[in-house]
Amino acid sequence: MYVITGGAGFIGSNIAAALDDAGEEIVIIDWLGADDTKWRNIAKRRLLDLVRPEAASAFLAANAGKIEGIVHMGAISTTTETDVDLIVQSNIRLSIDLWDFAARHAIPLVYASSAATYGGGENGFVDDGSEAYLSTLRPLNPYGWSKNVFDRFVAERVRRGERTPPRWAGLKFFNVYGPNEYHKGGQRSVAVQLFEQIRAKGSVRLFRSDNPAYADGAQLRDFVWVQDCVDVALWALRTEGMTSGIYNVGSGTARSFLDKARIIFATLGMEERVEFIDLPEQLKGKYQYYTCANLEKLSSAGYNSPTTDLEQGLSRYVNDYLLKDDRFR
Repeated sequence: MYVITGGAGFIGSNIAAALDDAGEEIVIIDWLGADDTKWRNIAKRRLLDLVRPEAASAFLAANAGKIEGIVHMGAISTTTETDVDLIVQSNIRLSIDLWDFAARHAIPLVYASSAATYGGGENGFVDDGSEAYLSTLRPLNPYGWSKNVFDRFVAERVRRGERTPPRWAGLKFFNVYGPNEYHKGGQRSVAVQLFEQIRAKGSVRLFRSDNPAYADGAQLRDFVWVQDCVDVALWALRTEGMTSGIYNVGSGTARSFLDKARIIFATLGMEERVEFIDLPEQLKGKYQYYTCANLEKLSSAGYNSPTTDLEQGLSRYVNDYLLKDDRFR
């Protein structure tokens, strides 16, 4: 069996779908909540079991010999979350426990890091897993900080020569978009938020820039189609001899928010109408104006599948999911 923490979430449910489609047995560890959205992310899946996070330790201990791999996507991913103690418990403590379990039982482990660890990008976007480099990163919010804390924990374990999972990968996801993100509220990708604005009002609102180096709407992000993230995760999870380490997962290209809006307008066959609004106070000083994944390390490790460009990814998202009665994968 494969165990997926956060398996009812956005990237986790897409990984679950791919493993299920491949005929693998999957166990999801997650909370589904009381809304009418998140459970739909896994409604089409054939599940061996569905476990609440508070019962995860007992489940893992009872089934250690049956687990072929662990995909750890579970976390508080809200970049505006201010309860740091809650973030520590969910994003750091649980990750350490899973790492120790996977190392003890020789189980491959893939976990979600984040491009949020890079902060404003002053030190680049190079997926260097050394403590010397990771210690220079200055994330802009507690979520990014928590991910960097765990990356540094892993780096220290490796440096000391302590026991590790037989193969492992920390994946620094950039700005992911695609199906099954609908439960994330304000943390949904810009893609789905722009789509909904266009469908409802025929126009979109984008943030003005308060950085003189960037025009309004010209803030740049590495937008990555969720299936590209799934492909990398499964490659890391199942490839014998894969070089363990921290890897960027993105498209390798920075595109503007205005690009994204224009592509969605064109996909829907609608005239462009864009309004610019001020950046919210809570985001000032915490806003990334540029992100772009350096993918050289991933390529050097043997992963050479092409990434999906923004035009193709948005077309798939809009036509295959957002315009359908059933938007879920």
